[in-house]
Amino acid sequence: MNKLDVVILAGGLGTRLSEYTGLVPKPMVTINNKPILMHIVDIYSKYKLNNFYIASGYKSNVIKNYFNNICIKKKKNKEHNYFSYLIKKNITINVVDTGLNTLTGGRLLRLKNIINKPTFFLTYGDGLSNINIKKLYNFHVSHKKICTVSAVRPPARFGMLNINKRNKVNKFDEKNPLSVGWINGGFFIINDIFFNYLKNDNTILERQPLEKLASDNQLMAFKHNGFWQCMDTKRDKDNLEILSRKTNVPWL
Repeated sequence: MNKLDVVILAGGLGTRLSEYTGLVPKPMVTINNKPILMHIVDIYSKYKLNNFYIASGYKSNVIKNYFNNICIKKKKNKEHNYFSYLIKKNITINVVDTGLNTLTGGRLLRLKNIINKPTFFLTYGDGLSNINIKKLYNFHVSHKKICTVSAVRPPARFGMLNINKRNKVNKFDEKNPLSVGWINGGFFIINDIFFNYLKNDNTILERQPLEKLASDNQLMAFKHNGFWQCMDTKRDKDNLEILSRKTNVPWL
């Protein structure tokens, strides 16, 4: 497993977090003075995964400059025109500019001839979790389908009301995520056959490709009931900031 590559989608505009993304891309927004991108790297490196491909786009230079400043060694891939940065813990970060307006599936498609195949990890540059990557991998190997997606419970933001016809509240559930269904938590593991489902820069990963995989009976869900939190809004960022300062950081 530790020889597999990890792809992190990090090129979007991050408009819902505009308080910060006017200056930096969302994966570079800091949690406890460290970009969330590096928190994600820490999640995978815990399982000895050490080769990362950052599919950048919006403000790609901010990401490159960050790794320029902390790398031990830098090397340019002349064939595909991207830089590889060796950073501490012998982790290699490859930053590939996948275009400003390219959509999620298109960004992955641009890495088709760059990443090592036939199997690789994929996740978004704005989500943290204590998902067990080893168990995710073993589950993927066991079912022999093209793709595994992590399924998580969305953090419930509001108390749920059960109201009868006379407007009487029969039950009040304060922020109970288990009453809500499963959602895509990122943290995919994918076989390279999946590239056949991607058409061009305008392909949205979460639309036709994954929908077609499901209809072809090639998409499996790894259910994760532990910690998971994406950083879509300032409220999310503030919450992660608080959690990051605990003795036991919940995503590590």
